[in-house]
Amino acid sequence: MFEGRHAADRYRLHLHRARSVVLTTNELIELRAAQRTFEGAYVRTAIGQFSFALVVLKIFTSEFYSIGALFAAYGAGILFISLFRRQQGNKQFFSEVGEDGLQRKRFRTSGNVVSVLTALSISAYICLMVLTLRLGR
Repeated sequence: MFEGRHAADRYRLHLHRARSVVLTTNELIELRAAQRTFEGAYVRTAIGQFSFALVVLKIFTSEFYSIGALFAAYGAGILFISLFRRQQGNKQFFSEVGEDGLQRKRFRTSGNVVSVLTALSISAYICLMVLTLRLGR
C-alpha cells in the first residue's frame, strides 16, 4: 500500500522534478516548448476571462453582475486547472521497471486535464445560458 518512497525515487522523470535527470538538448527544447505552449495558454485564457469579467462588472448594470461573477469563477477554475496540468506534466515522461524486471520508457497523455477542462467549460456554458435566459424575463 504505502511504499514509503518519494516520487523522485519511484520515477526517473525526464522533467526537472526527479533526483537524477539527464536531459538531451532535444528533450530540453521539447519540454520548454510544451511549457510555453500549454502553461502559457492556460494563463492567457484565465487572464482573458478575468478581463471580460471586469468589463462586464464595470460597464454593465447590476443585472449582469451574475454573468461577470461567472466569468471570474471560470477564470479561477482555469487557473486551478493550469496548476493541475503543471503537476500532471511533471509526471508525463518517466522510466519504470516492469513486473518482468525490464526498464521501460513511459509517456502519459494529458487526457485527464482535458476531461476536467471540458467539464468545467460545459458547466460554465450551461450556467451562462441559464443566466442569459433569466435576463429576458
